[in-house]
Amino acid sequence: MQQLQVTSPEFPAHWQITSATLLADTNSSHIWKATITGEENSPVIVKILKPAGHEELRGAYYMRERDGHGAIRLLDLRLDPTMMLLEYAGDYDLKAHLDAGHDAETIRIAADVIRVLHSPSGQVLPSELQPLRKHFKSLFDLANAAQDIYADAAGLALHLLNQPHEIIALHGDLHHENIIQSSRGWLAIDPHGLCGDAAFDCANLFYNPLDRDDLCLDGRRALAMAEIFSETIGKPASYILDYAFCYGCLSAAWHREDGNDADEARELKIASALRKLRLETCP
Repeated sequence: MQQLQVTSPEFPAHWQITSATLLADTNSSHIWKATITGEENSPVIVKILKPAGHEELRGAYYMRERDGHGAIRLLDLRLDPTMMLLEYAGDYDLKAHLDAGHDAETIRIAADVIRVLHSPSGQVLPSELQPLRKHFKSLFDLANAAQDIYADAAGLALHLLNQPHEIIALHGDLHHENIIQSSRGWLAIDPHGLCGDAAFDCANLFYNPLDRDDLCLDGRRALAMAEIFSETIGKPASYILDYAFCYGCLSAAWHREDGNDADEARELKIASALRKLRLETCP
């Protein structure tokens, strides 16, 4: 494996960081695992946003609103450049738990994390969070030029968004690799920072893990997931499956924008299966 080669940045002096190791160099950020003076056994994460990752700043405001409830804590935030000091949760995620043979349990764990993430924080909803209607823009734009599955999904998404619902803070990108087992229990990491209908936070899980299409295309599993999430957020299983279908088409629209034909086709295949399941089992 090729080692990442990035010069260690100058961290804020009051963070008292003594050493740092680069964990990831993505299109949007550099992510470091660091130690703080006198806390060598309690590492932290430093996320430094690149210009292309400016929208990820919304995730910091989301974590501040959550204040550790269901998600890792934002310990400090510095702007220009944008640097987040974050709680380190660990390295055992739901994907590893599923690979160890615990798929059914991972669904329950994800539902429990969603329940905590959606619990009242007592804080005002941050104005920086992106509304779902804006988040669906790529799907709506594509649907205007297409009379196919994208148009169907866009119409359904508008219908869902127009339904009466409480506007809450949403993680926006919950999947198996973004839920980590920590000393405080299972916690969500790397939020997108959205706001809107609670059902949206269940949707991405139907498309993950990315390398397990056998699971994602299993109708009985998908229906069981929808029923569990139905209990979690107090909405019908049909409502959960509708959001899952719309999310998959939105994700496919993003892949089309990027010219990623293979991933677009995968998302649409699963979305179509979920739509069929919903119509057959939850009319």
